[in-house]
Amino acid sequence: MNSSITFKFDVYFYEAFEEEALEIQKYMPSNIKAGYTWTTIQEAGHANPLAPIISVRTQSQFPPAWSDKLQGILSRSTGYDHLIRYKVKTNTSAKLAYLPLYCNRAVAEQAMLLWMALLRKLPQQMQSFKQFHRDGLTGFECEGKRLLVVGVGNIGSQIIQIGKGLGMKVQGVDLVKKHPGIEYVKFEEAIANADIIVSAMNLTSENAGYFNYDKLKQAKKGIIFINIARGELSPIKDLLRLIEENHLGGLALDVYENEVAIAHALRQKETVSDELIKATLKLAEYPNVILTPHNAFNTNEAVERKAEQSVQQIEYYLKHNNFKWTVPE
Repeated sequence: MNSSITFKFDVYFYEAFEEEALEIQKYMPSNIKAGYTWTTIQEAGHANPLAPIISVRTQSQFPPAWSDKLQGILSRSTGYDHLIRYKVKTNTSAKLAYLPLYCNRAVAEQAMLLWMALLRKLPQQMQSFKQFHRDGLTGFECEGKRLLVVGVGNIGSQIIQIGKGLGMKVQGVDLVKKHPGIEYVKFEEAIANADIIVSAMNLTSENAGYFNYDKLKQAKKGIIFINIARGELSPIKDLLRLIEENHLGGLALDVYENEVAIAHALRQKETVSDELIKATLKLAEYPNVILTPHNAFNTNEAVERKAEQSVQQIEYYLKHNNFKWTVPE
């Protein structure tokens, strides 16, 4: 730890949108000096960290030069692959932490929202209101459909619970079978019969690109694919090809390959030259594609839990020199 830096704050929060910042401030004790910005680290342009502990979401890029200046990094997310990459790249001694429990239900309900909207052709229905016709709007009901959830962790298990409540035939894919009452299957054995596939996997170096063209091509024509986990699990150009071939009946994404660049380009209204961003924007033109801005976590309830648990993490660190929920080794 570089002790020559003078910090302005005890903790500094990046990517804290207005509602979130207000909730965090509500729980933050007055003796902890905290700073906030809605921007990412790279958008803020800070040459040095403003606090020994920083908190981010998933779009901030950690400067390598900060690796020996930070004591702790808290990601206000259930995923932590970005923290592991920084650790591997820089060998930082900063303690790494995340929030494993705050948004399970919120993300699971977003997955349901997306597959139901695609089953019932909701984007097309909204467009058809202008002419008030119903041609080409006949959709499908959830009951009896086969839902395959890949990644049965805290979020995936909630998706399965919701699917069962809707009368769906639900199966789960995971290396670790820790949740009772779930029919676990192998992906290769279940994909051919699935009507809807939901990606709820943690991203690792081993499973990047898991839902590629060849794998999803094994599904029957008309399959609906939902990714609310990490964009790197589903290569965007492969998804575009499957949509163009009409193999995917519907596609919904809340996360994106190269998400940091996409978010920056759209926020800054930049001229797009990156091929992955171009492919993403082309997908957005299709009526059977729904793209949301990594917003599945964003409910009043989850934002409040996130704020409360973030402050719990900071308080715990300041008392114990470590976080309550640390990134697994």
